[in-house]
Amino acid sequence: MELNDANLQTLTEFLRKTLDPDPAVRRPAEKFLESVEGNQNYPLLLLTMLEKSQDQVIRVCAAVTFKNYIKRNWRIVEDEPNKVSDADRTAIKANIVNLMLSSPEQIQKQLSDAISIIGREDFPQKWPDLLTEMVNRFISGDFHIINGVLRTAHSLFKRYRHEFKSNELWTEIKLVLDTFALPLTELFKATIELCQTHATDVNALKVLFSSLTLISKLFYSLNFQDLPEFFEDNMETWMTNFHGLLTLDNKLLQTNDEEEAGLLELLKSQICDNAALYAQKYDEEFQPYLPRFVTAIWNLLVSTGQEVKYDLLVSNAIQFLASVCERPHYKHLFEDQNTLTSICEKVIVPNMEFRSADEEAFEDNSEEYIRRDLEGSDIDTRRRAACDLVRGLCKFFEGPVTAIFSGYVNSMLGEYAKSPGQNWKHKDAAIYLVTSLASKAQTQKHGITQANELVDLNEFFVNHILSDLKSPNVNEFPVLKADAIKYVMIFRSQLPKEQLLQAVPLLISHLQAESTVEHTYAAHALERLFTMRGPNNSTLITPAEMAPFTEQLLNNLFKALALPGSEENEYIMKAIMRSFSLLQDAIVPYIPTLIGQLTHKLLLVSKNPSKPHFNHYLFESLCLSVRITCKANPTTVSSFEEALFPVFTEILQNDVQEFLPYVFQVMSLLLEIHSNSIPSSYMALFPHLLQPVLWERTGNIPPLVRLLQAYLEKGGASIASSAADKIPGLLGVFQKLIASKANDHQGFYLINSIIEYMPAESITQYRKQIYILLFQRLQGSKTTKFIKSFLVFINLYCVKYGAIALQEMFDSIQPKMFGMVLEKIIIPEVQKVSGPVEKKICAVGITKILTECPSMMDTEYTKLWTPLLQALIGFFELPEDDSIPDDEHFIDIEDTPGYQTAFSQLAFAGKKEHDPIGDAVGNPKILLAQSLHKLSTACPGRVPSMLSTSLNADALQFLQGYLQAATVQLV
Repeated sequence: MELNDANLQTLTEFLRKTLDPDPAVRRPAEKFLESVEGNQNYPLLLLTMLEKSQDQVIRVCAAVTFKNYIKRNWRIVEDEPNKVSDADRTAIKANIVNLMLSSPEQIQKQLSDAISIIGREDFPQKWPDLLTEMVNRFISGDFHIINGVLRTAHSLFKRYRHEFKSNELWTEIKLVLDTFALPLTELFKATIELCQTHATDVNALKVLFSSLTLISKLFYSLNFQDLPEFFEDNMETWMTNFHGLLTLDNKLLQTNDEEEAGLLELLKSQICDNAALYAQKYDEEFQPYLPRFVTAIWNLLVSTGQEVKYDLLVSNAIQFLASVCERPHYKHLFEDQNTLTSICEKVIVPNMEFRSADEEAFEDNSEEYIRRDLEGSDIDTRRRAACDLVRGLCKFFEGPVTAIFSGYVNSMLGEYAKSPGQNWKHKDAAIYLVTSLASKAQTQKHGITQANELVDLNEFFVNHILSDLKSPNVNEFPVLKADAIKYVMIFRSQLPKEQLLQAVPLLISHLQAESTVEHTYAAHALERLFTMRGPNNSTLITPAEMAPFTEQLLNNLFKALALPGSEENEYIMKAIMRSFSLLQDAIVPYIPTLIGQLTHKLLLVSKNPSKPHFNHYLFESLCLSVRITCKANPTTVSSFEEALFPVFTEILQNDVQEFLPYVFQVMSLLLEIHSNSIPSSYMALFPHLLQPVLWERTGNIPPLVRLLQAYLEKGGASIASSAADKIPGLLGVFQKLIASKANDHQGFYLINSIIEYMPAESITQYRKQIYILLFQRLQGSKTTKFIKSFLVFINLYCVKYGAIALQEMFDSIQPKMFGMVLEKIIIPEVQKVSGPVEKKICAVGITKILTECPSMMDTEYTKLWTPLLQALIGFFELPEDDSIPDDEHFIDIEDTPGYQTAFSQLAFAGKKEHDPIGDAVGNPKILLAQSLHKLSTACPGRVPSMLSTSLNADALQFLQGYLQAATVQLV
């Protein structure tokens, strides 16, 4: 694509169409952009457009498209084509920083993200001047430019907060500190001085304070891994100024907005984070500054209001106290009973209250409320922080803290009892307090695993929780109902089984509640209870115990999916999946009705897939319906196909990318249930599965390979007779997969099935070419994974076609090739093969080479006979060699950046491991003994003499054991 006006005009038109709400206009435009993004100059056209277009909407659209393009294509993945030409890469890196700094803020943010994506791959090695180019802009004095640099640096260095320690990381951080730490410190001091100079200019202050917030975030990232020497030497400058900013109160920066945090709050909350980092990690060096920070943060907490805009600040301030109070050498700061009482009264209890803002979120923004409350993403809520502070204080002062709070809990419950209608928020706070007091350790899988012995959870459940669950009106006091359900859920491992069984029917009735939070919690609680394990590792709650409630459970779950706001509720869908899994055969009578509802739901969500978890559990539930029903009666598979195929066809025709990997897995499951033939509906689809475009997407590869394997298993012969023209296409897929280090094992799965199930004559003409491709790959890049798969393949070939065929095949490619493969690959590498079926295939294959291949006995290959036998005995007796060479660290497929549907394995579509040898060989050691016996009777005297001259003593001893076990002798 040339950089000219005509191309700019074309791209502008297509970008405008991608904003069209009508899918008939939008989809083709998206497809067009996808088709041209591989062309040289495409990214430069986008950059030209975002710089020069007169239309602001197009400029922003070009910026977003450019960022997503970089996200998808910048990383160079081994074995895959480089999707951005080198000339484009150089041009982008030469211009993007300038462009970002001169763009308006909306575009600056997109380009800043793009720089950090490129930086993650190329900085510092391939982009050494990035930092100096950025730091040089500090002197400009223009804070629009300075903030652009700071924002980019923040998105570039943010990853230091969660990267594992490594030499590479230390080297990079050291380089960044050498270039960046001093200019950042100078900028910090200069900005603070400017704040004093412009103390009365509100617009200047806004820009300066957003700079200070970014500088504070950078401070956190650069200090996270370890305390850098530079910051230790300059601690006085940083901490004194941080402390000054914490205590500063500028009337001009106070906002009237009650919801949105202002610049002052954002800056102070980041400073609380920075102080907490130092208090936790570098307490010795931070000790001189700690008392003044504790005082400043305490004063901040006591004087800050309950408005939502202060939530982040208050929760970070409380987190600071929490991190200080659980360190042994700050213990003395909290020992005094009055201090504890004061913290409880002034900080913890007020911040546990359920405010009107929480009530609004509960009613009107349930998704966000659930995300914060259930999934623990409420790190920045006051309640979570107060809860952490309670836990922190309990570490050293469990007795006194429990005593202080017991008084509060009793008085709150007393207030509630006087007038439930008015004082229900008191009970809510009491439940929250009990929960935070009682919880010592928690896991996703088991809920609370360690509890405070001073709190009687069972008694509290019976006296205060059960009444809310039993209340006949499920829509009254929804917040308390949700609290009660959550109590059961998080203390499920602490409450006795009879209490949980008593709760199950009550939870089922709460699935009908109008409140989204309430019926979602009920679904989630049931799902968690159904996963609990009993003493013998079976489920704690049995299908028999569920029998009286099965119908109501299934009815209410599916009805809940129709409630407003819960049409794609992932918790309900997960509970449906878990119920199917727990109830097993008990769901069979209901499946004819339910499968219709599930396929209808699938059709609706496939129009615009937006909830990945919901979709995943929906497909899992479909798999369970198929598995459970067809296990009882395999002939019902056709009724599932009738229900599912129309929807699947639509998904395939509309190319709904997110759903294709799932559809292929469900189809494999269905096809594997058929006896030994392929229905015509599947055969019609077969040619489409070989289309190259499907194989371009990494997420499709594992499920498509499995589906093709199912085709081969059920109908290798019918493919050979009615679709022989498709065999080259099938081998083309194998050729593509084998060339990729990430997917070569999938190529071997496919070729193994072709060898096992296709009639021998149908692939005779292709066999040599298959081996030539494999040898080319071996020469080009030989990895451990490839060698292991290659060994299994040649041994499977030997088992299927015989050792003579294998030897003749190798020697027809190149004279004496068979000996080279034995010497260079089989003998030295077989110890690496892992997996019971793979090991069995190799053992049987090598046994055949030893005992059924005449050229092993009377040609130059004979010298390899004993080493091969030695390798086989070692394969049986020595531990597996799982060493991997240093230069082979694979990039996992899931690591590739950008949004591309990665492969999501459906747990309930699992495939049983298949053993191509089956019962024909029980114990390969016995087979070896019997085969050697047979060989020795054919040529008496030869085998014992070969053994006695060159097999080592240990191996000989093991071999004697095999012969005895098989009750045979060598002659």
